[in-house]
Amino acid sequence: MALHSHIHIPIYMSMHAIRHTVSHALFAALLGLWAMVSPVAADADLTLLMVEEPGCIWCARWHNEVGPEYPITPEGLAAPLHQINIGQAGLGNFSLVSAPIYTPTFVLVEDGQEVGRIEGYPGEEFFWGLLTRLLDRAQPDWAAPTAN
Repeated sequence: MALHSHIHIPIYMSMHAIRHTVSHALFAALLGLWAMVSPVAADADLTLLMVEEPGCIWCARWHNEVGPEYPITPEGLAAPLHQINIGQAGLGNFSLVSAPIYTPTFVLVEDGQEVGRIEGYPGEEFFWGLLTRLLDRAQPDWAAPTAN
């Protein structure tokens, strides 16, 4: 007579633990995929400064119209956003041609040096066009999307 022994190890995971594990795995997979397909991620020496102030209605409009999508656009990947309050003392490691006067003012800097700026917010369509010109001036191969 053969002896068969079975070892049963009960494994219990709460739904919360399962969701947590799955979400971390998906996040890691997506992050790895993004790193492989994003040519700009390794060369992020561009920064878009947004100089703003509390109560600025044009700043709020930019945050509503452009803000949510900016970080995931080719432009946002090429030049990550760095927000600064206009009343903040000093601009850290950024060397600007002149101090911003208006809000919002968007300043594209490359290796800490100003490349150009957009003063005010002319609306979403104009913003993207003006930003593309600045990016083209800084790095012509910044990975601009092509129109088909």
